[in-house]
Amino acid sequence: MTTLLAQADFASFMSQIVERGYFPWVIVVGGIVVCSIAKHTASAIKGVAKERTRREIAAFIAEGSMSPEQGEKLMKAGKGGSNC
Repeated sequence: MTTLLAQADFASFMSQIVERGYFPWVIVVGGIVVCSIAKHTASAIKGVAKERTRREIAAFIAEGSMSPEQGEKLMKAGKGGSNC
């Protein structure tokens, strides 16, 4: 029963948006919000991956299977590329 009431309210809400001519604005603002959330999520995932890689390189250096110079080269290897 509550679901049907919520659907009716949403339908009337959407019909008012369309009738008043706000629908294109809703699409534009919604697109901006979705793109912003996607960009920030991707940035957070990239930061976590970068930190995980730094920890792994530090672990290899600590156990002696990699020299500090090799670790430094690896950490610098990804810098300088384009941020597309």
